[in-house]
Amino acid sequence: MTVYNYKARDSKGSAVKGAMEAPSVDELSLKLHKMGYMPVQIKAVNKFPDLEFSFIPNRISTEDKIMFYLQLSNLINSGISIMSALNILSKQIENRRLRSAILSVARSIESGESFSAALSGHPRIFSRLMISMARAGEASGKLGAILARFAEYTEKQAELSQKIKGALFYPALLLCAGVAVIMLIVTFLIPQFTQIFLKAGIKLPLATLILYNFGMFIKNYWLSVIFILVFIYFVVKYSIDTAVGALAWDTLKLKLPVVGVLYLRALVVRFARTFSTLAASGVPILESLNILRDVIGNKRMAQVIDNARFSVERGERISDSFRLASDFPGDAVHMIAVGEETGDIDGMLKKIADIYEMYLGYSIKKLTVIIEPLFLVIMGGMVGLIMLSMLLPIFDMIKILRH
Repeated sequence: MTVYNYKARDSKGSAVKGAMEAPSVDELSLKLHKMGYMPVQIKAVNKFPDLEFSFIPNRISTEDKIMFYLQLSNLINSGISIMSALNILSKQIENRRLRSAILSVARSIESGESFSAALSGHPRIFSRLMISMARAGEASGKLGAILARFAEYTEKQAELSQKIKGALFYPALLLCAGVAVIMLIVTFLIPQFTQIFLKAGIKLPLATLILYNFGMFIKNYWLSVIFILVFIYFVVKYSIDTAVGALAWDTLKLKLPVVGVLYLRALVVRFARTFSTLAASGVPILESLNILRDVIGNKRMAQVIDNARFSVERGERISDSFRLASDFPGDAVHMIAVGEETGDIDGMLKKIADIYEMYLGYSIKKLTVIIEPLFLVIMGGMVGLIMLSMLLPIFDMIKILRH
């Protein structure tokens, strides 16, 4: 959409002016007529669709969004209108991209759209989950409370993501450092020592020959190696992007030893916390399941949620469908069934999210305790093998020199 500056006259003949988004000048004129204004002048501000699609290196962080939701919630709960609240926040937000989106939302509301409809015009900033909750908040008159609930949900999800990334950071750093050291030894040190051994007429052990040839191949054909790796990456990525490939890949991740259990628990936390937040906000069950299918981030689990949605459409309980899914934990299914029987499905889902987040935290700690020394042993063994392949010819050289 294009942003237009306009000048108009109201029903009393007073001059008014402002800015508004519209697909075209005619559409804007129609909007102004609906608002009771007579357009006098309309001028396009820019010809670009939206600032959020331009190449501005100004990423909106999760913290920026959380603060926006909390501040908007506080202002609305204080009795301030949504338009006034957005205008106030647009002057306080430092992030240019988010500020531009807020101003655009305010202009859309001014033109007669609802808050949720205005948010839907910025799908790269405001998720479908957020838009659905905003719609439920508008219908129930509890928009402020629902925005606060969504801010809490976003913060919980960010904490969980940070916990997982933090646990994997040190092992990943060890792996990268180990690979870099090994590549340095194989491509530079071993070839130099090998040339000395060959000139001395020493027969090289099999391990030394393998490492020498491998190092020389990498050194001479490194560009081809990079090209092959990039090609493999794009082939795998293209395969995963297909429906069949994505389902196979997501199913494989759930079946992996040790890591698969962690991944499943993370998915259960996301499912339960998202479903709980939607249910507590008054979003209908079928719409909630549709949203969950899109935000769960795993095609196999999305199939399970789809089956649950079909069960609900037939008048069955959600837990009945999940009970048939081998991938979904049995204790979580039992707790969902209890929530359905007691009529406290959102409260029970929140408990499931808290319990599985605790399980996940313990599992990550255990994995970290195991994986760090394991990496050290593996890398130490590889470096030791490389050093041994260099020392064996040296011992042979010493024997020849003694004779």
